[in-house]
Amino acid sequence: MFTTRPSSISVANTIANAGARLLQSRRLVRAPIWIYKARAGALLGSRVLMLEHIGRKSGAARYVVLEAFDHPTPDTFVVPSGFGEKAQWFRNLKANPRVRVYIRSHAPVPATARVLEQQEADLALAAYIRRHPRAWARFKSVIETTLGSTISDTNTDLPLVELRLEPATRK
Repeated sequence: MFTTRPSSISVANTIANAGARLLQSRRLVRAPIWIYKARAGALLGSRVLMLEHIGRKSGAARYVVLEAFDHPTPDTFVVPSGFGEKAQWFRNLKANPRVRVYIRSHAPVPATARVLEQQEADLALAAYIRRHPRAWARFKSVIETTLGSTISDTNTDLPLVELRLEPATRK
C-alpha cells in the first residue's frame, strides 16, 4: 500500500498561510506593545523595536512592533512593511513622517520616517538576507503571503522604511 506524503511545497504553503494568519491576529500582534509600554522591550531582543505614529485620520497615537532589518548607523533603523503599502502604520507615516521609536527598554526617541527608494530597498534587503539567511528562509514565504506578491532580489515589492533618530537624542 502506498502512502501519500505532502510535497515540501505544500507544507511550505501551509506554514506560510498559518504564519500570515497569525500576523493578522490583532490580539497577537498587539501583545508586544504592552511589553514596550512597561519599559521591558529588551525582552524582545535587539532586532525588534516599537514605532509610535500618528493616525492620519484620527490624529491619535498608534503603535506597532516591527523587526529592524538593518541598523546601519547608531541613529538609523530600517524596517519592512510586511503588509506592503496597505499597512495602516505605513500609510500613517507617509501622511506624517514624524514618529517616535522605542528601542529595547529605553524611553521613546523622536525620529523621522522615510520610505526607501527602490535601489536602497534592494540593497537593504540583500544585506538582511546575507546577515540572517535562516531567518529569511523561515519568514520569506510568510511575508510573501501577507504582501500578496513574490519578493525578488531586485525590484522588490517589499516596502522598507528608514527611521532616523533626531540628532539631539542620539546616545
